Amino acid sequence: MKILIIVDVYPPEISSAGHLMHELAEGLCKKRHLVTVVTSYPRHYLDSSAKNKSFKTFSVEKGVEVIRVKTLPLHKVNYLIRGISQLILPFLFFRKIKKFIRKNLDAVIIYSPPLTLGLIGGRIKKYYGAKFILNIQDIFPQNAIDLGVLKNKFLIKFFEAIERKVYKSADIITFNSEGGRRFLIEKKGLSPEKVITLYNWIDPAPYQNLTKDISFRKRYGLEGKFIFLFAGVMGPSQGLDFLVRVAKEVSDIKDIVFLLVGDGMEKEKIQKMVKDYSLTNVVIKPFVPKWDYPCLLKDVDVGIVCLSSKNKTPFIPGKFLGYLAAGLPIVAFLNKESDGFSLIKEANCGYAVSSDNLEGAVEIVRKMYKGREQFEQIGKNGFNYLLNNFTIDICIERFEKLFQQ
Repeated sequence: MKILIIVDVYPPEISSAGHLMHELAEGLCKKRHLVTVVTSYPRHYLDSSAKNKSFKTFSVEKGVEVIRVKTLPLHKVNYLIRGISQLILPFLFFRKIKKFIRKNLDAVIIYSPPLTLGLIGGRIKKYYGAKFILNIQDIFPQNAIDLGVLKNKFLIKFFEAIERKVYKSADIITFNSEGGRRFLIEKKGLSPEKVITLYNWIDPAPYQNLTKDISFRKRYGLEGKFIFLFAGVMGPSQGLDFLVRVAKEVSDIKDIVFLLVGDGMEKEKIQKMVKDYSLTNVVIKPFVPKWDYPCLLKDVDVGIVCLSSKNKTPFIPGKFLGYLAAGLPIVAFLNKESDGFSLIKEANCGYAVSSDNLEGAVEIVRKMYKGREQFEQIGKNGFNYLLNNFTIDICIERFEKLFQQ
């Protein structure tokens, strides 16, 4: 089958969205599908080795055709510029698609957010005869309303109209948790037959069979420390100010360090909080390359998932999967609606608490520090749960069934 994947970020940019679609593209290619990815030109979340590189508009990477489109800035800019960029995005993408793709397509998979990319789904259906599968990871504009990012009533109605149009044009809508599926059916009025629960995926092999010997503990001067790791985008949705407050409350335990690896709109705010609190137990480092990420996880004790309590949707952050693949115990500070609570419980892979419960979060951090003898079993629990639910092979099979519906 000829499959088109559309996503706003893709490697070498470091992002859970990019990594997810990268693994999907290569997985489908290995199953002998013809796969093309259309994405934005790399410019935001890059490690040091990729920052000064130039990239071709069209390339073939491990059998996957990749089309990179130059756009206005989409990340690490104010909301006005970001909003304008996202509205222009589908027009720029569709123009490149028509230039490079001349034959019919069997299916198009569009990753959301940004929701506006979904606007080209209907056009691709009509122009190429493709089945339109919308892969939703977070529900916009609801998430922006909940976080207080989107307040203008006119803009809310405008984006809700786009949302309805995109949902109507999609043949199938997937969400990564059952709670998200229920939300779309109950709150957005979508047909139960149209919305499918399709869990996110990961290839665990790179996390279990390390090909490099890199010591991030040594690189960061953290030998002998008990490391809690947050790795990813530092944005409003993550609510990392809560994590800094937790760090402040456990600063009496000198062995504990909170290692934050990444970048994003909230990074400067977090750095200022750390400075204002005079904290020495929070260390902030830039992104590491995707191929070094498994080595980073090998060198830490606990993986952190953090979501602002202002979120009201049930989505599960993608960083869960890397931690599970590495066999790391997880501590999750989540909004009450997140399906991450049920994942932690079902997998028995760590602990979770609401991200408005500072006392509870501090108690869990102290508990994990004292109970590290249980970590090996907790890590095995999570890894086994991943093998049964989240491997790339399982999800490829599910996508192939969707193509044929």
